[in-house]
Amino acid sequence: MESDMPTAPDTVRELEELRNVFDAQRAAFRRQPNPPAGERQAHLDALCRLLTENADAMAAAIDEDFGHRSWHETKLLEVFPSLEAAKHARRRVAQWMCAERKGVSIWFWPGQAEVVKQPLGVVGVLAPWNYPLYLSVAPLVSALAAGNRVILKPSEFTPRSSELLARLVARHFSRDHVATVNGGVEVARAFAALPFDHLLFSGSTSVGREVMRAAAANLTPVTLELGGKSPAIVAPGFPIETAAYRILAGKCLNAGQTCVAPDYALIPEGTEAAFIAAARAAVGRLYPGGAASADYTAIINARHFGRLRECVDDAAKKGARVIELAGGTSESDRKFAPTIVAGVDDGMRIMQDEIMGPLLPVKTYRTIEEALGYLAGHPRPLALYYFDYDPARIQRMLAESLSGGVTINDTILHIAQEALPFGGTGSSGMGHYHGEEGFNTFTKRKGVFRQSRLSWVSVLRPPYGKLIDRALRVMLR
Repeated sequence: MESDMPTAPDTVRELEELRNVFDAQRAAFRRQPNPPAGERQAHLDALCRLLTENADAMAAAIDEDFGHRSWHETKLLEVFPSLEAAKHARRRVAQWMCAERKGVSIWFWPGQAEVVKQPLGVVGVLAPWNYPLYLSVAPLVSALAAGNRVILKPSEFTPRSSELLARLVARHFSRDHVATVNGGVEVARAFAALPFDHLLFSGSTSVGREVMRAAAANLTPVTLELGGKSPAIVAPGFPIETAAYRILAGKCLNAGQTCVAPDYALIPEGTEAAFIAAARAAVGRLYPGGAASADYTAIINARHFGRLRECVDDAAKKGARVIELAGGTSESDRKFAPTIVAGVDDGMRIMQDEIMGPLLPVKTYRTIEEALGYLAGHPRPLALYYFDYDPARIQRMLAESLSGGVTINDTILHIAQEALPFGGTGSSGMGHYHGEEGFNTFTKRKGVFRQSRLSWVSVLRPPYGKLIDRALRVMLR
C-alpha cells in the first residue's frame, strides 16, 4: 500500500478533490439524513435519463478503452442491466422503505416492535475495468434507493469511459450528492482509506484484501465482489452440444473478461473430444470471423494480453493440450481467440488464478461425487454453472456445493435477475447487492421497541421480591 515514488502534482490535486468531495457529501448528509421516497425516485429517474441519453457515447468510449468492443455488447451487458436495475428500484423503493412490524414476546406485551430503515450516509464505490459502466451504476442504484450520498471511483484502465461518466454524473447530480473521482493507484488507496459509511469494491481477490485492510482502520463495513474460478459442470447424459454452446457463449462475452464467466469446465470422462468439437462449432456459430469478428472484444491492455499468453505457455510446458477454437489472435489488436486448454492440473497457473480472458481449461471426472469433491477442495467461486435435467442430481449439486450464485443449464443469467441477491462467499467476496438486497446493504435496519402506556415490566426491576419470584417460576418453566 505504500509507495516510495514522489506524488505527482496531478495526483495531489486529485487527492485534494477526493477529500473535498467526501467532506461536502458528509456535510450534505447531516443536513438531509433521510430523503423521502419521492426524492429517491427522482434521483433514480435522473440516472435513467443519464443512461438513455448517453448510451451511444458511453458505448463509443468503452470501445475506445478496450481497443474494440461491439456497441451491441456494451448496450446489452452494461446499459440495459443498469437501466433495468434503476427501473426496478424506482418501482419498489417506497415499499422497501416501509417500517416492518415484528412480533413481540408475550412477556413484553402490549409493547410493539418494528424495524425502521435509514440511509447509512456516504457510500464509496470502487469499480473495476471490465464493465466500467454497469459495475459503477448497479451499486449506485442500490445506494441511491437507500437514500445515501455516493462517490464513485472508476478504474484507471478505462480512462475515456471514466472521464465521460464523471462528466455525465456532474451534469445530472449535485457534487454533494453523487460524484465521480478519477486517478491512479494512489487515489484508489486514498479512496479505500476514507471513513465511508459503507464501501463496495468489485475486482480481484488480491486487491480486495488490500481494500479490506484499508477499510478496517476506520471500521468501515465493506461489500467485496470478487471473482475466483467459477466452474461449469456438465452432468452425464446432458446434450454435449447444448452445454458447449452455452458455456462458450458465456465464456466469450467480453472476451472472457467477466467476473462470473465460466472459468473452467468439468465434463464426464470420455466426452472430451465431443466437447471440443462442439465448442469449436459453437465459436464458429457465435463468431464466424473468429477473433477478428466485429462482435468479439479485444483484451483491455497489453499487460493482460501478455498475462493470458503466459498462462497458455505455462500450461503447454507442463503437459496440457492447447486447442485454438478459431483464428484471428492478434497481439497488435489485442484480440485473443477463444482457446480450450485440455489435460490441465492444479499445478498449472491457469488453474490457480481467475483467468479473465477467453481461455477455457477442461477437466474430466468419473462420478458426481468426484466433481463435488473437487469443488469442495478449492476456494468457493462467485458463480457455479450446472448442466443437468435430473432433478435429484440438480438438488444434490445445489445442496452440497457452495458458491456466490448459480445458473442451471446456462451461464451468466442469474446476475441479470434483480430479485436475486448477487455476491460471493469466502475468497469470491462478501455481502450482496442488486434489488432489495442492495437496498438493505446500504441501509441501517434499526430495531425499535415501543413501550405501552401500561406495562407489567416494572415487576422485573429491583427491588426484587415475591412478585419476581413468581414471575421467574413461570418464565423459566
